[in-house]
Amino acid sequence: MNFPDRIGGLTGWRQLLLAVATGAVMGLAQAPWSLPLVFILALPVIYWLHAGALSARRAALLGWLVGVGYFGLTLAWIVEPFWVDIARHGWMAPFALFFMAAGLASFWALAFGLAARQRAMALVVLWTLVEMARSYVFTGFPWGLIGYGWVETPTIQTASLVGVHGLGFFTLTAMALLSRAKLVPLVSAAGILAVMWGFGTYRLSQHMQPRADDFTVRIVQPNVEQKLKWLPEFQNMFFQRLKSLSSGEKPMGVVIWPEAAIPFFPRERPDLLQEISIAAQGSEVILGARRRDASGNWFNQLVLLDGDGVLTENYDKHHLVPFGEYVPLSGLLSAVGLSALTGNGFTAGDGPKVMRLGDTPPFLPLICYEAIFPQHAKVSGERPDWIVQITNDAWFGQFSGPYQHLAQSRVRAIEQGLPLARSANTGVSAMVDPYGRIVGSVPLNKIGFVDVGLPAPLPATVYSRLGDWPVLAMLLALIFLQLFAGKRRQS
Repeated sequence: MNFPDRIGGLTGWRQLLLAVATGAVMGLAQAPWSLPLVFILALPVIYWLHAGALSARRAALLGWLVGVGYFGLTLAWIVEPFWVDIARHGWMAPFALFFMAAGLASFWALAFGLAARQRAMALVVLWTLVEMARSYVFTGFPWGLIGYGWVETPTIQTASLVGVHGLGFFTLTAMALLSRAKLVPLVSAAGILAVMWGFGTYRLSQHMQPRADDFTVRIVQPNVEQKLKWLPEFQNMFFQRLKSLSSGEKPMGVVIWPEAAIPFFPRERPDLLQEISIAAQGSEVILGARRRDASGNWFNQLVLLDGDGVLTENYDKHHLVPFGEYVPLSGLLSAVGLSALTGNGFTAGDGPKVMRLGDTPPFLPLICYEAIFPQHAKVSGERPDWIVQITNDAWFGQFSGPYQHLAQSRVRAIEQGLPLARSANTGVSAMVDPYGRIVGSVPLNKIGFVDVGLPAPLPATVYSRLGDWPVLAMLLALIFLQLFAGKRRQS
């Protein structure tokens, strides 16, 4: 009996244990491990396990267990927020990880169950569709998408054509062909991988035109511990640290501070805004703050200060973190008398917009979590020159979370063909060029700043113009062809 038949013939606990283990191995493709070779090791085994499932229920269970292994490793950082106040919340950490992994794995279970007793290509199409659905369902959580596994290789440049979802589709397709262990499918799989790698290598070899205006950005990283950040006795010290990191021998084009950098409401303390401007030597400043309107609603915002420290424009974060920044269905909970469970969360802003300030080139603002959504890195109308992401990755811990968040931000730059400046409280702060390469950074958990020239944007990419529609149309066409072929076989 050959290897695919042996794995497909497994039953009982051996089959289930292999599903969990193989899913975890596949998770090693994500940062900080970044080992895409595991796709070749893990995905064929997953296809063989699926082929051996004798019922849709068994196939769904196998898909769910693969997902539990994958997301259990990839999302291990999710326990970190509960350790900020470990005495009060530490006991919740393992439950949070399990239920998050189990919930996301349910998407995979759906694809595996629907594709039961079908060819591997049916699983590829449905798997890609449920990965796309993760970007939207229940407000979306597209963390750890399969395509991100290529971020440290030339293959990731394929995202400029088809986005990270399309890259995931071609990865799953190549590995499905590889799993057939026959000459023609093997050659086809090698061809897909070679074309993606070759396109990426060619794209990276192109000469980048420098900016004509030689615009310099200072990206500040204060490295403030989350458990100390909002304590009154430390707030002035952290504010002074931010100001000292912003001063230099000459003004910058713009200085960028991270998410929620200041403890006060900007419009209520123009005197402190002027202190920021003086420290930055009259440079324009982008920083994160909080806002409260007349109705008592709170907003997580990014503000622009001109050279005199005057607040000229602000952007309110529009895609909030469920349970972190707001409680879903809070209106319903309040209506049934459970208002104590909803708390006083943030209110969502109006949506993405291009911002501009003086000599600063127009940019698209993203606050923290928003950068993981491919659909949020583009706005209709004017195309920005660059993307600015401010974030507080102290919540993500010190191991995998910050690096995964950085990797996903880098893919937004590739998809849009735009440079991306990223100021993170604890790191990793970086300037990313339009090819997703880091051209200047401050390491994780270090106090510092980096001065770096803003790279020039590339012409609009195929993905920036068309988005996910071509990939979605292709998937729907493949489903139609599969159904048509099935009816013909029945006839």
